[in-house]
Amino acid sequence: MGNIKNNNAVEDSNGKMAMTPKGLKILLAGLLVMVSGYILMMGGGSKDPEVFNYAMFDFRRLVAAPTVIILGIIIEIVAIMGVFKDKTVK
Repeated sequence: MGNIKNNNAVEDSNGKMAMTPKGLKILLAGLLVMVSGYILMMGGGSKDPEVFNYAMFDFRRLVAAPTVIILGIIIEIVAIMGVFKDKTVK
């Protein structure tokens, strides 16, 4: 047959990680930003189902929280797609 390479998604051909430590830190920062957006979106429910609570339509839940979540997604994309130079070059 032909030469079949063993493709490993975690390490490249030099045995190094595909993501640098800086990329991993940015990835975790994006995750924290997204979690904070979901925390901003929590609450606003009514204790009594017969009473309508207008607090669920405030600025924090309709604008701020989705904006923070989208910002976190953008940070995740940058962390995954960005090329960061590794300072420990051998």
